[in-house]
Amino acid sequence: MMTEPAYAAGDDACDSPNYRPYFPFLTLKCVGRPLYRTREARNYACLLDLDPSVISWRCITYALADNHGPERYYVDFIVEKDDGHLLVEVWDREPGSTKWISTLAEQFECRYQAVLMSEIRKQPRLQNARDLLRYAGYDAALGDRIRILAALDELGSLTLAECLSVVRDGRPMQTVAAMILTGHIEVELDEELLGPDTVVRRASR
Repeated sequence: MMTEPAYAAGDDACDSPNYRPYFPFLTLKCVGRPLYRTREARNYACLLDLDPSVISWRCITYALADNHGPERYYVDFIVEKDDGHLLVEVWDREPGSTKWISTLAEQFECRYQAVLMSEIRKQPRLQNARDLLRYAGYDAALGDRIRILAALDELGSLTLAECLSVVRDGRPMQTVAAMILTGHIEVELDEELLGPDTVVRRASR
């Protein structure tokens, strides 16, 4: 069982004025209040929400404390995955030595992961995740879900534009995005930005 990370003595629950609820505000897998050190951290959290191997994640808004010394260290997230827990720190440039925080993570039965956002920004998945999460919290109407799933069962796949045209009871984009986010249907997020010709299929999981 993972040991809960300790925070530095004297710190408040949130000891930095820089933590903010950056847009998009809604999340899928966050436990607790979503507050972020930077906009880049918020962007990475969008990827956590759409990662099927992530069970949950939580923002860390306090300095971690070393049980054996005075050091303090900030990371961005505790992430629970299928294969264990991660302490994740989001960087905008190549990090320096991470040996100390890697050792600290082991005290909490976690692995440390440094994320380089300058590389992730080049990939379409980030923008696709941000676009979809604009619609988090929307419930697709039952009739629209049935129509889209029935069409996919009959034809095997549809384009995104064709899915939008099937919606009758709710708002087209909100409905299709909600079905993607809830795992009813799936699209490829890594190849290119979502568009009218994006292929939509029934979710395989």
